[in-house]
This record gives sequence, structure tokens and C-alpha cells, in this order.
Amino acid sequence: MPDWRFPAEWEPQDAVLLAWPHAGTDWAERLASVEATFVALVGAIARFEPVLLCAADGGVAQRARGLLAAAGVPLERVRFIEIEYDDTWLRDSGPITLRDAAGAPRFLDFRFTGWGGKFGASRDDALIAGLAARGVLDAARIERIDFALEGGAIETDGRGTLLSTWRCLSKRHPRLTRVQVSEVLRTELRQQRVLWLEHGYLEGDDTDAHIDTLARLAPDDAIVFQACDDRADAHHAELAAMAAELAELRTVDGRPYRLFPLPWPRPVLDAGRRLAASYANFLIINGAVLVPAYDDPADVAAAAVLADAFPDRRIIPVPCRALIWQNGSLHCLTMQIPQGALSDA
Repeated sequence: MPDWRFPAEWEPQDAVLLAWPHAGTDWAERLASVEATFVALVGAIARFEPVLLCAADGGVAQRARGLLAAAGVPLERVRFIEIEYDDTWLRDSGPITLRDAAGAPRFLDFRFTGWGGKFGASRDDALIAGLAARGVLDAARIERIDFALEGGAIETDGRGTLLSTWRCLSKRHPRLTRVQVSEVLRTELRQQRVLWLEHGYLEGDDTDAHIDTLARLAPDDAIVFQACDDRADAHHAELAAMAAELAELRTVDGRPYRLFPLPWPRPVLDAGRRLAASYANFLIINGAVLVPAYDDPADVAAAAVLADAFPDRRIIPVPCRALIWQNGSLHCLTMQIPQGALSDA
């Protein structure tokens, strides 16, 4: 039986998977502004690695192609895939990829339930099978798993440690104990252990506290996390408690993690509703880290923290204020495909 491993995000990648927004999605009301963000995001990724870009139909693909070309994005680095989807948050509906010792992939297709039934998700749940039908993924290497899990709910160091939030997984599986959920995650994702956080949330987040908006594993036993230094902010107590939890965590060999707190952006409001702005929702790609920017003075400080945590990578800000209107940021939109995973497709 192959010795499967769940690679860390900072390991070499074949490509990054995204889905272009269109008028049939929740982005319709502000499509132009979010398309500008997608142009910036796809352009930033394409500088370092290929992009797999889902488009709902030929018209959407043509529009995306035109906008990208007008911005000078090299289209030879973008593969367009015509496929239906409910939403653009492919971190949660895209494949979670394991690799064996020879580098061969195994694409895990967990049930996607629209974040616990909050939204319709039938097309997103069928996305991975659809990618295989279009020759993007090798169908023989896909494993459907009857367990609800979103990619944004888990972080791995590539060496057997998984980090998650109990708030999210307990919502998805209210009839299971923590021991039972941990066992499923260890078995299916080939992990030695699961580290659970009890605290941490963002107002406006509808994922039930995905870990990728709060705390991210990084190379050399590090954790980069969203801090809050404003004692008057409603998030202060929860994020301070989360920081204390992180300080108590230990590596496999018993050492504390190196912690990198990210600065707290000013509240972003839309018609009185607070939006979930987090610098922890960064994306690691080959040679770079893409960090959300919110037109905030803290943007520069957040980039500096990531430069310390990832000294061998370029730090590239991507404007994400338009994205948080729909309660996510750039990591939520993307799913990396590890190196070698596409070679047999």
C-alpha cells in the first residue's frame, strides 16, 4: 500500500486552481470590482506558476481571457476549463491532494455541503469529478470520501501535523466526538496528530471559523496568526485566547512553535455589516507569498511579518477589499495542486 503524504502548501506546486466570477454567482452586484481583483490575483500567480482557471461557459472564459490579456497577463500560463460551479471559493470545493513516495497523486474528494448547508452546493460538490471528466485530473486517482470537509478548515506542515478549529468541525459533524473526527482526519489525510484550537473567530465569516482565516502553519515549525491589539474591538478577547492557545502548542519533538502575529486591520464595514478582513488568508506559491491588502495602514506591516516568516519568498500584496464583501479573501479562492500531481492527467 502506498505511503501517502499530505504536502504542506509551501512545497513545490504544479499550478493553482481558481474559478472566475460571473453574473450567475453572488458576485453579480459588484462584478466589475471583483473581476479587477481576479485579474490582479491571476496575474500575480502566473508570474510564478501556471493557473488552472475554471469558467462557467464559453462567454465567461472569453470575458476572463480579454480582461487578463488587457492587463498583460501571459495567457500561455493560464489553462481555461469550462465547467459549472455554484461559487468561486475553490479552497473548499477543490481537491485535497496527497502524494506517495514516488510523487504520484491521490485527489481526495470530500463532501462539500455549502459550509454546513448554508448555501446550495450541488455543482461545487461535483467539481472534482467534473475536472476529471475534462482531463484536468486523473479520474483513477480520485477518491470520494463520505465526510464533510473544506480545504480552508485544515492546515498541515507536510510532516504529519494537522491544525484545525473545533468550532468548525463540530458544526459539520455535531453527532461525532472530537476523538472520532480526529480519527477520520488522521486516517484520510495520513496525519500523525491533530491540533485543535478552541478560540478564534472573525465577524462576517460564514465558515464557522476556518483555520485559514486565523492561524497558518509555516516552514521551520512556525505559525503565522491573526492577532488583535485593539482592546476595544469585539475580537480582542477571542483572538488573545487563541494566541495563548498557540503559545501552548508544541512540535512533535516538544518545542514551542515560532509565532508570527499579524497586525489587526481597521474594521471594514459595508452597509453597517462588518466584513471578515484577515491577513492570515495569504496564499503560498512557488517563490512567493500573496498577502491580502485592504487599503489599510496595516497592509505594510502585514507584508513585513510575512517576509520574516518566509524569508526565501517574495511578498506580493493583492487588493482584496472587494473579496471580503462575500466573506472570504484570496486563500479562500484558490487551491494549489502539488508538484507532479498533473503529470499523468
